Amino acid sequence: MEKIMIASDIHGSAYYCKKMLDRYKEEGAKRLVLLGDILYHGPRNDLPKDYAPKEVISMLNPLRNEIICIRGNCDTEVDQMVLDFNVLCEQAFLSVNGQDFVMVHGHKLDEKNMPALKDGDILLCGHTHVPKFEKRGNYTYVNPGSVSIPKENSAHSYIIFEDKFYFKDLDGNVYMEGN
Repeated sequence: MEKIMIASDIHGSAYYCKKMLDRYKEEGAKRLVLLGDILYHGPRNDLPKDYAPKEVISMLNPLRNEIICIRGNCDTEVDQMVLDFNVLCEQAFLSVNGQDFVMVHGHKLDEKNMPALKDGDILLCGHTHVPKFEKRGNYTYVNPGSVSIPKENSAHSYIIFEDKFYFKDLDGNVYMEGN
């Protein structure tokens, strides 16, 4: 069974990016799905711990062939100039273990402007910095929360998808599951 790691909203934190990548290696996931907001913290957020976008670049670029990345509201063309993987894709599709994923950041394509979904699809979104797993009509909404700037008292987090969704903190502890 294939295993992927899903994370979002690194916002240029070298500290939390390193923790995330340590988990990625330990988990043995085949792919790293990043749901946007990779380098810049954005005007609405405080600087995350160890804000160092150049360090984040040097950590992520060697994994360019393992990363699938979606453009977040803080990602721009200048970010693409320094990152060796595509960060400007607004939407992507992935099929893992018989499950179809539609991936967006969540700031443009959201419940008011839905991407194309088939019955049973998983809609993966970042942007809110709040982890969620919710069945919504004919699809399931999944948000891994934020690697570096979690909101609503949530953990610095990511998801492992294999047979189901395992929401984990950056110490690798499962705190929520979803089927």
